[in-house]
Amino acid sequence: MPRYEDLIYEVKDGIALLTLNRPDKLNAWTAAMEKSVKRALAAAAADDDARVIVVTGAGRGFCAGADMGLLQSIKGDVPHGRAASEEKIEFRSGLGPDLAAELGHGFGYLMQLKKPVIAAINGPAAGIGLVFALFADIRFAASEAKFTTSFAQRGLIAEHGISWLLPRLVGPAHALDLLLSARKLTADEAERIGLVNKVFDQANFMSAVMDYAKTLAGTVSPRSMGVMKAQVWKALFQDFGSALEVADDEMQKSFATADFKEGVAHFVEKRAANFTGR
Repeated sequence: MPRYEDLIYEVKDGIALLTLNRPDKLNAWTAAMEKSVKRALAAAAADDDARVIVVTGAGRGFCAGADMGLLQSIKGDVPHGRAASEEKIEFRSGLGPDLAAELGHGFGYLMQLKKPVIAAINGPAAGIGLVFALFADIRFAASEAKFTTSFAQRGLIAEHGISWLLPRLVGPAHALDLLLSARKLTADEAERIGLVNKVFDQANFMSAVMDYAKTLAGTVSPRSMGVMKAQVWKALFQDFGSALEVADDEMQKSFATADFKEGVAHFVEKRAANFTGR
């Protein structure tokens, strides 16, 4: 198993669990952490034993944003973000429509990855930590979690693609409120406006998240999940006719798969499914 700096990576029960691991700093984001996250996600993408990916934080925080030492080191003439050098890692799997042209930069790699990514937001999520969570497919929050964009309070702007994604998740009015004010919001408000899918009680948060992840890993087709994820994100750049054309093509492909045959067979035979992803 490769070693990852500022990250713990493990696979069990069909779930790849990535834990941001700087608990004494509320898992503040570092360059080393970003490299580790990308490499671990690439490992999960290539691992047939990993059908679902869960990302969470060690200790009481999810990710408190960029490490302040990193921010203090930035000079006005030093490239930052997308302009800085990016380690190129391919996440293409051949499943569903390709997203490289639309989402080939920044945290778009989370959307290109053809396995569902769940952000398990166990505590404070701020700045780049919040943006990273927003690029996951599904977000669950612990009841005591807090959220803030924080950029305006640092003299910064809407970074890392959040100006594109946030309005699509919560609408322009909520997006502007959260960006301009940089105010903190609770888990309950985050759920109410659609920033997160569901809030679970703090005491049994991770067990509830993992139960959901196990449902995805054990009861549905990995192939279906990969294609549907690509369809949904691709559709943000398509008109209805184009999305329908992709769906018709992908439906025909699915009829020829082992997972389609198993999907029908286990229903008719009233038994647990045994999907292979093929």
